[in-house]
Amino acid sequence: MKRVLTGIQPSGDLHIGNYFGSIKQMVDAQKDNDTFAFIANYHAQTSINDGKRLSELTMQCATDFLALGIDPNKSTFWVQSDVKEVLELYWVLSSFTPMGLLERAHSYKDKTARGQATNHSLFSYPVLMAADILIFGSEIVPVGKDQIQHVEIARDVAIKFNNKYGDILTVPEFRVQEEVQTVPGIDGQKMSKSYGNIVNIFGEQKKQLKTIKKIVTENVAMEEPKEYKNCNVYNMAKLFLNQNELVELQNRYKNGKEGHGHFKLYLGEVMWEYFAEFREKRSYYEKNQDEVRDILNLGSKKAKEIASPMIETIRNVTGISY
Repeated sequence: MKRVLTGIQPSGDLHIGNYFGSIKQMVDAQKDNDTFAFIANYHAQTSINDGKRLSELTMQCATDFLALGIDPNKSTFWVQSDVKEVLELYWVLSSFTPMGLLERAHSYKDKTARGQATNHSLFSYPVLMAADILIFGSEIVPVGKDQIQHVEIARDVAIKFNNKYGDILTVPEFRVQEEVQTVPGIDGQKMSKSYGNIVNIFGEQKKQLKTIKKIVTENVAMEEPKEYKNCNVYNMAKLFLNQNELVELQNRYKNGKEGHGHFKLYLGEVMWEYFAEFREKRSYYEKNQDEVRDILNLGSKKAKEIASPMIETIRNVTGISY
């Protein structure tokens, strides 16, 4: 049984890129793996400076995670800041992380190029992510394509540490489902809150459909056949469809007589139906927030049972304990 870990920032409403790029993989992994899932509120501080807002978003994220299928009976589920040992490992690993490795990080360069303020937390984000992964002995880390490099950094740092102190840290591997490694946004770029191109999972149906209608498509006459392979609507819809449904949609594109507006309406219907059960579960957890807190507290205790012995071992070999 493999130990699988994933985390997500509580940075706002969850979108379908979050779900298919990470959360669904973790939910599926619960069946046959030792799964760890956490809310990365320390990481969220790179972009959220409003304390009240971050606290609210953390609870919202926990509610969403549970609604989408994270099972506290099968997974260890907690809030990152409740396991302080990760910060100690973060500092230790900093001594094994070359500056050049961080300077080459794609995510950092992309965010600063888009105008995000440069600071130490943003720059050292991959080191904290490495600590998140390594302190729990994670073997598999499901990620989107844009996060592969961060897992590779964690591997490099773990190897450097082990070369110095012995085989203490598990060297992790990333797992990417090729068909969903990059979920397209309404503009065709990778779906991301920072790009402003997301489709939320939860919320009002009319609002969701309004967003779907903004998906960028080619300008083709209604009676003409449509290209589906590079169509943003099709590439979003295929995430929700089985093979027969996919072939049927492809034929609708090829046959013409329907505009992209029809396909957008179809996408809206499919998406709304797909998440129907999740909306019901979310409504329950929204009304029972104390139960959500209890689940998180139990998860943090389970996580500490793994993190505490690991950090004690690291203190001993590095000389922090005396």
